[in-house]
Parts: sequence; C-alpha cells; structure tokens
Amino acid sequence: MEIEKEYQRWLASSVVSESDKEILRNMSEQEKADAFYKDIEFGTGGMRGVLGPGTNRMNEFAVKKATVSFGKMLLDQYGEEGKKRGICISHDNRHFSREFTLQSAKILNKMGFKVYIFDSLRPTPELSYAVRYEKAVGGIMITASHNPKVYNGYKVYDDTGCQLVPDAIAPMLDYIAKIPDELAVEIPEAEKEGETIVMGKEVDDSYIELVKGCQIHPELPKENFKVVYTPQHGASLEMSYRAFKEAGYDIHLVESQCVHDPDFSATPTPNPENPGAYDAAIELAKKIGADLVVTTDPDGDRCGLAYLGKDGTYHLLTGNQSGAMLIDYVLGERKKLGLLSKDPVMYDTIVTSTLGKEIAASYGVKTESFLTGFKFIGERIHHYEKLGHGPHFEFGYEESYGCLIKDFARDKDGTQAILLYTEMALFNKLQGLTLGEKFEKLQEKYGFHDAKNVSFDFPGPEGAAKMKALTGGLRENPLGEVGGVKVVQVEDYLKREIYRDGKVIGKIDLPESDVIKLILEDGSSIEIRPSGTEPKIKFYVEAVAKSRKQIEGKFDRLLDAFKVAVKL
Repeated sequence: MEIEKEYQRWLASSVVSESDKEILRNMSEQEKADAFYKDIEFGTGGMRGVLGPGTNRMNEFAVKKATVSFGKMLLDQYGEEGKKRGICISHDNRHFSREFTLQSAKILNKMGFKVYIFDSLRPTPELSYAVRYEKAVGGIMITASHNPKVYNGYKVYDDTGCQLVPDAIAPMLDYIAKIPDELAVEIPEAEKEGETIVMGKEVDDSYIELVKGCQIHPELPKENFKVVYTPQHGASLEMSYRAFKEAGYDIHLVESQCVHDPDFSATPTPNPENPGAYDAAIELAKKIGADLVVTTDPDGDRCGLAYLGKDGTYHLLTGNQSGAMLIDYVLGERKKLGLLSKDPVMYDTIVTSTLGKEIAASYGVKTESFLTGFKFIGERIHHYEKLGHGPHFEFGYEESYGCLIKDFARDKDGTQAILLYTEMALFNKLQGLTLGEKFEKLQEKYGFHDAKNVSFDFPGPEGAAKMKALTGGLRENPLGEVGGVKVVQVEDYLKREIYRDGKVIGKIDLPESDVIKLILEDGSSIEIRPSGTEPKIKFYVEAVAKSRKQIEGKFDRLLDAFKVAVKL
C-alpha cells in the first residue's frame, strides 16, 4: 500500500471529520506509516486495532465496511428470514464502543434487519448467549478484549453464538475485499427498514440462572470465605457480581475498578495475564483477609485468580495452572456424582499445556485440540450437535485465561469461570488445602509443568517483515536442538505436516495457520505463533520434568536457549 497516497486521500476526503484531519496532520512519519501501511484485518479474534483515522485503524469507516459486508453475507445465507430473525449486538466499556454499536445497528436496519441491542454494555459470553436466546442469525461484539485503552475491535458471531471460523467468515472477507474505498461504502437499503429492539431483563435473568446452574456443589458452606472481585472497569461487573451474590458468596468489590471507565484509570492493565491487573484487588484482599481474588477482563470472556497461601501472601496462577485444577475439580466431582457423560470430550488449543489433557485422560475424558481461538471449540460443539452423535462436551479451555464449563454460551465465559474457580477454592479450603498445595499434588501425580508465553512486539511494516523472516527461517532451517535437548518432532501448521528427522510422518487435520511447534526429547515444547490481531509474535514454552528440583529454572533456561538459537 502506498502510504503517502492513502494519507493524502484521507486528508482530502470530505467525509473525514476536521478533528480526524487534525490528528492526521499531527502524525509523525512513524505514526503515519503504521496507520496507512495496510488495511485493518480480521484475525483470530476478529478485527482489532488502535482507534483513530487511517486504513489500519479502528474507526467508523472500518465499522461501516465490516457491518455492510457482514449484512450482505447474512442476506445471501438467509434472505428475508435473516432480516426477521435479526442480529444481536453488544459492546464493552471502551471509547466509541456504544457509538459503534448504534452505528452498526442503524446500518443493519437500513439493510432490512431487525437488530437486538442491550440498554448498555454486556460481556462477550452474554452476547453469545443472546444470539441463541433470540434465535438470531448472527451477532456482533464491539470490544478489544484485554488490549490497552487505545484499542477497540469488532467480532462477528454465527447463529449458534460462535465466533465465525475461517471457512464461515470467508464470504464476509470477500465482500470486504470488494470495497476498495472504505471512505465511500454504500449501504444497500431494503424496501422496508428493520427496527432496533432493546433486549429486556429476561435475557439477563435467563443467562444468570444458567451460570448458577454450572455449580457442582452449591450447598458448600460459605461462612468465613471471602472473595475479592474486580471487573477491570469492564462489562462483567453487573452479571458477575449478581452471580456471586445469588450463589451466596461473601463478595467484595474493588470499587475504584467498578466504574465503566474507557481509560482504565484505576488499573495498570486490564489484562488478567499481567500481574499489575491484581494490584488493587490484592491490596483490598490483604485488608479484609480474603481467601481468593478473581478478575475478569474488560469484555468478560477471560478471568484470572490469586489465592491466599499458607505463607500469608497472595499468589497468581497462570491460565494453564488454574485451568488444569478446574479440569480436575469439575471432572472429578462430576465423576463422583455420576454426572460424566458416556462419551465425554474436553477441548483445548494447540498452545495449551499438556497437563490438562493428562488429567482429563485419568477420568476417561479424551481431548481434542484446535488452533488458537475459542471459535474452533464452539464450532466443534455445534458439529457434534448437528451430527446427532459423537462425544459429549464436558469442558473447554485455553491457556489465555479462558474456559467454558457449560455450552449455553459458545465463547469462553468469564462469569461461569470465576464462579466455578471460587467453588473450587472453597472446596479445597474445606479440605485444608490452598490452591497452591492442590496444584503441587497434581504435579506430583502427573508430572511438573511450567508453561507460559512471552511476546515480542514487531510494530509497523518493518515489524511485519521481521515476523515473516523469523517464522520463514525456522521452516527453511529447522532447529535440531534447543539448549542441548534434541528436537524430536516439528509440527508445521502452515504446511499442515508433522516432521521427524526432516521427514514427513503425518498430516495435521486443522485449518492452515502460521504456527510452528517444536517438541523436545524430554517432553518440553516451544511454539511460535504470530498474533492474528496485534503486531507481535508469541512464544509458548512448556518445560516438563519429573520432579520439583528438575523443573526449577528450566523454563528460563529453555526460553533463553531458544532466543539465542533464533537470534532474538
């Protein structure tokens, strides 16, 4: 893309506001390049980008282009029936989220669609549920998830409440590609304009009842068990707080982070993956002597937790650690109560720790793994539903702090998750165990796993080229060892092939994706995955050992050796 040409086109356009033109005039050369070197794209989590003017920015023109394209695709698929069944839209607390919601609704109304919106923000999993509740043909969620405040985004859902997978979204992307000028998008107007309906409290009530139904032991005594919760200024406050209260928990809110503030003023980061997200909550927990700290991200699909250890301090858990423990609790208690299905299956992703599937296998539950993105899990649930036979969904999760306990929603659900994590912590406390002690017991039984991911930023057009060079280099010159440990298998998800000793030994039955996985002789692994929504590469490293002594420091040694090998 010719950066200067595109930049001048925006400056000369009569539809670009004067305020946006002022932003354009004040851009540095680097900012200009980043804003115009490409069109904003749909990735693993939909369309997500920095707010502002530009072809590679999240703005009203990007929203219009996406909404018209989504509407056209649904008209092709459903025709008049699609207009009558309608589309559900929700949003988080970010800058322009409500405006983009109302803009999308107005566009779809002009195209003849009935549109369902909420009276204010709602979490992503409730949008997924609302599509199913209203029997709509699709859904839109305006959110940038856990990204910094300068971002916003746009996610699209099918009639099952699942984010669109690559094959399903392809017709929409074709329509987007046919719109060369995002500043001149035409709305195909229907003869009869659709209406916008504000969904009532019955959707909230129905969703909350189903969330409470995820509990396994609602009868557990909750006296002397305190929980601190923060929504990170986001959309989960009302629903999650209500679920906790109606379930009978002694819940304490981080009041400063309960304001729906688009600037996230009271939190260093709204991302549960980052330790700073827990600072204020842990401070409150210390004051009141809370047993557990839980948090959801701004759009409410991810969650994180910190537990009070026997040493009197609070300890954070990664998504892999908390997920593995929840798998053990949910499957173990369901098995005791005779609630496991006859042919149970758990779903995870290719970058998730192997500990979870080892635990699942011990309960007779098989695991299917998918590419990163919970939409693949949601699609698989629907696949077996439509088929009418096959394994029954028991649990779904990914390392990025997201899980699904019951499938009335088809996206990861932070409200379900924090309620069950809290029940799990209470269950273990009543047995005299902290979550840290419980995790240690699991590792003593299944092996020690230290699995985390680290990200390296590659901003701008130069960054994109560097990311391609890094992954391309690993394909052309595969590593034979990392830190003195032999690489015994390479899984290339772009070529969809599995290699041993340089020879193809199998095929990968998953969609094409620019991911490379190295499996080492000792069971450890490294995965390299360029982000689908941000200019960064993520490295997923899992160190595996048989004892506590062997695992100490192994993750850092493995990561350092890999960085040297790829010259980072």
